[in-house]
Order: sequence, then structure tokens, then C-alpha cells
Amino acid sequence: MTQLQRYAGRRVLVTGGGSGIGQASVLRVLAEGGRVVAADISETGLKDTTAKAGDAADRLHTVVIDISDEASVRAGVGAATEWLGGLDTLVNAAGVLRSAHFEETTLADFEQVLRINLVGTFLVTRESIAALRAGNGPAVVNFSSTSALFAHPYMSAYAASKGGIQAMTHALAQEFSKQGIRFNAVQPGSISSGMTDGTGEAKQSIGPGLPEDTDYSLFAKTAPALPLADGAIFAGPDSVASVVAMLGSDDAYFITGTEVRVDGGSHM
Repeated sequence: MTQLQRYAGRRVLVTGGGSGIGQASVLRVLAEGGRVVAADISETGLKDTTAKAGDAADRLHTVVIDISDEASVRAGVGAATEWLGGLDTLVNAAGVLRSAHFEETTLADFEQVLRINLVGTFLVTRESIAALRAGNGPAVVNFSSTSALFAHPYMSAYAASKGGIQAMTHALAQEFSKQGIRFNAVQPGSISSGMTDGTGEAKQSIGPGLPEDTDYSLFAKTAPALPLADGAIFAGPDSVASVVAMLGSDDAYFITGTEVRVDGGSHM
């Protein structure tokens, strides 16, 4: 099957590019001919992404960024847009997941999740706007979650952060519509990623693990309807990366201010 080449000549920045869906998005855009800067807090993860890029590694650059830190974001986005010579697509895939009983959630943990997921998306987007405004068919793809609209127990901080991202995506789509910058979000659910697997330095530091006494019957409504190979319960990150690639390309030129749910029919 011939690979699409929707990103030939396009300049792309992907945060969270060192693992999971972020890494899969980097590799998908590279496969479609794009030039990409992968950003992540994990230098080890970025090295893994580079290794997996293979022959396309000459179109890949990596930058270590802590998206929760304003100075780090400013320096990292500046370095990324300088290497790319501009910016056409921004993918805000970086994030963390914390699961805990609500009454046992500390203020520090709650604020950390919001700081990384919601504030981090704000900071990266704000620092990228000037370059996007001058870009070709500029597009931003943010990461919400099915937890933003549907009940996911033990994940109150994560759900709050993703709901905020989704609302912000709509606001930005309207604000920048006349400037031609498109803003959309993906809503992954039941996806294997760096967060759900607990891989990647940032993910391990905050930990996605459910409480030991988790009532798994509460998750009955989050099971995917579509069957997966070998009885798996999580789809691969490529299932989201393909949607990210569409939304960030000119194929989605008439799509803005919305979200696409990728959950195997979990929330029909």
C-alpha cells in the first residue's frame, strides 16, 4: 500500500514525542514526508524515537522540554522553530496520568497533573502561535481524552485537565479562525500509551497505577466495542497517530473547533 505523503514540505512540532502516542505521531508524520521536531522531558525516550525513525532520522530533530516550565518551553519551542525554519503543525501530545481515590489525592498531585497537562498545553501553544500564524495551512492538534466527557473513576485530576484542554481548544479555534489557524483535539480511550503503560521518565514519576482496592466494575462502560487482536483491551498508539496526522494535515482544511474520539466505540 502506498504511504500518503500529506506532510511533504510541512514543519511539525510534537510534544511527548519520546513515547506512546506522541512517538507514534512523530513516526507517522515522518513516514508521510514531514520534517519533525520531537520534544519530550525524557532524553532517553527521544533517543528511542530517533532510533525508530530509521532512514527518516535526517528529517527529525529532538529537543528536551519540560512543558510545565515556562522558560523551558520558551527555549525549546524557539529551538524547534529555528531548526524547522517555521511551523505548520503543532501536536500537543505530552501529558501525565495520576490515578487515586479522590479523598486521598493531595493538592500537590492534583496541581501537578493540571500543571503538566493543561498549563503545559497552554504554554507550548502560546509560544508557537507566532510561528503558526506565518505557517502554511497551520493546525494545532491537542490531546483531550474520553475522560473529559465520560466517567473514568479514580482519575479526577486527569479528567479535569483534559476537560480544560477540550474547552480551551474550542476557544482558540474561534479566536484564531480568521487567521486561518485550525484547532482540534483527539479523545483517546482504551489506548496503549506511555501513560497507561507507565513508561517514559515523566510518566514513571507520576505513575498511572490504579488503587490496590480498585472496583473494576466501575469501568464496565469504558470497554471498547470493537474487537482487538489476541483479546487485547487496549489498541495500539498508531490508532490515534493516524487521526492526529489527518487533523494536522491539509486534508482537514475545513475542520476546526471539534474533537475526534478514538476509543473503539467505548462511549457510543
